[in-house]
Parts: sequence; structure tokens; C-alpha cells
Amino acid sequence: MPAPFPAYPSSVKPTDLRGILRYIPRFRERTFVLSADAAVVMDENFANILLDIAVLRSLNIRVVIVHGAAAMIRLLGAEANVSPSNLDGAGITDEGTLKLSLTAANRLTHEILEGLSTNDLRAASTNAVIAHPLGIIGGVDHLYTGKVERVDGEMLQGLLTQGIIPVVPPLGFDGEGRTYRVNSDAIAVALGEALKAAKIIYITSRDGLSCGGRLIRQILASELEQLLIRQRADFPPELLPKAQFAAQACRAGVPRVHVINGCLDEALLAEVFSNEGIGTLVYANEYEQIRRALKKDIRQLLLLTQKSVDSAELMKRSRAEIERQISDYYLYEIDRNPVACVALHLYPEQSKAELAYLFVAPAHENQGIGRKLIQFAEAKAREAGVQNLIALSTQAFTYFQSKAGFVEGTPEDLPPSRRERYDNSGRKSKVLVKRLT
Repeated sequence: MPAPFPAYPSSVKPTDLRGILRYIPRFRERTFVLSADAAVVMDENFANILLDIAVLRSLNIRVVIVHGAAAMIRLLGAEANVSPSNLDGAGITDEGTLKLSLTAANRLTHEILEGLSTNDLRAASTNAVIAHPLGIIGGVDHLYTGKVERVDGEMLQGLLTQGIIPVVPPLGFDGEGRTYRVNSDAIAVALGEALKAAKIIYITSRDGLSCGGRLIRQILASELEQLLIRQRADFPPELLPKAQFAAQACRAGVPRVHVINGCLDEALLAEVFSNEGIGTLVYANEYEQIRRALKKDIRQLLLLTQKSVDSAELMKRSRAEIERQISDYYLYEIDRNPVACVALHLYPEQSKAELAYLFVAPAHENQGIGRKLIQFAEAKAREAGVQNLIALSTQAFTYFQSKAGFVEGTPEDLPPSRRERYDNSGRKSKVLVKRLT
């Protein structure tokens, strides 16, 4: 049985809790790897992140935490008047920097363990990362910088089975008793692969991955890889490793990688338990799909489109009307959550079809979803042998014309039964027509 919910801020409403409960069957007993930058651990909002982790654990979601050390190394270096040779675990780590790294990692691990204890969560620091020297690259010896060789998955699974949260520092150890500074983002990938994690969540001080100043809300891993090839210089330097490791994690079998701003209140829950999320989602498998609506989806369809109906963008439809033609309706899902819809009504005697009820949730606008649904409807119409596709619109007619190739027609273009309903509605919608070849 899941543990009782921990105390949580009063800002969480019953509707929020219902939204969370929808995800429980999907995530129960699955593993999330949380990779927190040192700057996030040191931020005052980290207490809220720990509270979010407590909620995840109450839902029987297994959690592994790996943390960075860069911000703490920088702070300790300034205090000691020492300039570290390597902050992110990717450059050269000399002996002095390794000492700073050990002190920084131990201090941050302690803070995390202390915070988890405050939330009645059991945790343990581990030496689960087995590493070897990064070695000599381009003629330069990277000294105490390490590379993950493997992780002790058996140890970590044993802790998780007992309800213990493993806390993994950005350090690796070899069989000779040596310690190496290792990039925490790389460790997260290795952990995700070894533990067959459902998600890796990079918790940063940025709103997500961005390229050319534009925030990326969701992207297929293969598309991210291409973007890294074409526009590598357009990624902020501090986010470039996150982008690279996110794509690498998906190739390694982790279905979802998130990049979020851990300095925002309730950031973790908002990303995991909502359709829209707040950061960037990089996905490996089929994350989006269009499927035929079922009777059980009618309530969701009505809720999804309610505001658009209220503003007269969409014509009002009753539950009974939708149910009578439910086979004409399609849902566009992201991670199995409906975010858009369309209907295709066939008039075979006139060799025409109507594209109707096209709607995309505001949080998912400007991502090409509307165009995908139009293309889908066109393909379905062609399969049915339809020659002309029609659409009626009061406010989005320019979109149909500029983006989908429709031209303005007249009410005479409507099939007789549709013309009758058009005249009776009083909406005076523009009639748009597209010839299908």
C-alpha cells in the first residue's frame, strides 16, 4: 500500500490531486533518476524539491538522486583563494581540485541526506559508481577526471527494494582505492540505463533546454541529435551537456528525459504530473499518437474544448451528438494524455468530407499539432475516396488558408444535410474547401 501523502503546501487543490492520481498506475514501482545541479541543492527552493520527492515516494515511485558539485567547488575555491581546474567533471582534475571536489560532494550529500530525513525518508550515500581515468585526450592527461565504467545496479536495486533512496555523489571509485571526479549528468545516464529507469530528470537552474534563445518544450531524441549537429553553437554552453546526455540516455533505453528549473516552486510535480509540464521533455519512443476516440473519451473531449466553445470558436456539441458520431472523432495524445482533437464527417454521396472540431490545447499551440491533425484527416478522407474536403470556421479561417491549403468557398459547396444545419446555426461561418488529389 502507498504511504500516506506527506504534508504538502495548501496551493495543491483537490483537482491537482486527481490529476496526480491519474498517473499512479503508470509510475508505481518505476524508477526515476533525479540529477540535481549543485546550484539547485544550494538554492532555498531545494526544500520544496525534497517535498516533491516525498510525494513521489508516497506514490510508490522509486527515486535515485545524483547531484553535481560545480557551484560548491566554485564557492570553496573562492573561500580558499584557489582556482579549480575542473568544475563540471569533464575537464582536467588536478590534485587540488580533487580535494575541493571531495569536500564539496560530501557537504552536498550531507545536505541532501539531512533534507530527506526531515521528510521522514530513508536514504543512503553510495559508492555505486565504478570509474576509470578519462586518460590522455589530445595529448592532455586529465589526471583525476574519471569516466563511468559501470554502476553497481545490484546494490542500488537492493536499496530501492527496501524503500531506501540512494544518493550518488559525482565521484567514481576504482578497484585500487582511487577516487575520480565524474560528471553527474553522465552518471545519471549510467544509472538510468542500469536501473531501467522510466525517467531521468535533470534539475537545473534554467527553464529547460533552449536553442537560439527559444525554449524547447518537447523533442524527439533523434531530432535533438540532429539539432546538436546543425546548431550546436546555438545551445547555451551550460545546457549543451544536458542536451547531449539527454539524447544519449534515450539511445540507452530511457524512455523520457526531462530538464526542469529546480528553483521554481513545485517544479518536479508540475513536470511529472501534468500534460504540459514546465520544462523540456526529450523522448525516445512513440510519445505522440492520434487515435480514434471512444465513448469513455467523450467527457475528456468536452472538457478539452470547453473554453473554445465558450468563446464561440467551436460550435457547441452535446454529449449525445458526439456519442452518435463517436467513430468520426480522433484524439491527439501526448504521453497518453489528450491535448488536441479533430473530427472527420463523411458525405460519401457527394464525395465530400467535413474536417471539424479541430482544437489544440493552448499549452501545445505553435508546435505543428494542428497541421498534423489536418494532414491526418486528409489522409483518412482520401482513404474513403473523398474528392473534396470542407471546413467551417468563424475565427481560424486564415489558418486553414495559409497553413493547410484551403480556399474560400460558399455555402453552396456544402452537402445538403450540412447546408441545412449551417443555415439553422446562424453562425455564418466561412466555408473553406480543399480539393484532394
